[in-house]
Amino acid sequence: MGHTRRMQWTDIDRIAAGLAEQHPDTEPLKVDFLDIRDRVAGLSGFRGDPTRVNLRILESIQLAWLDRTGRG
Repeated sequence: MGHTRRMQWTDIDRIAAGLAEQHPDTEPLKVDFLDIRDRVAGLSGFRGDPTRVNLRILESIQLAWLDRTGRG
């Protein structure tokens, strides 16, 4: 499949796609921000520092993930 660029916290759409794929039955609005941080850190290809993320980015990830589920 070729070389895939590693994800950082600002790769909101790629992160949301990964979360939707790995957690298809999860309701994103019911996941707290610390859990979102941990789930993102566990995504394949993610290389961001979990200690360097802020609430605004986590909220953006949560909403983008919600959009991917079709429940938003």
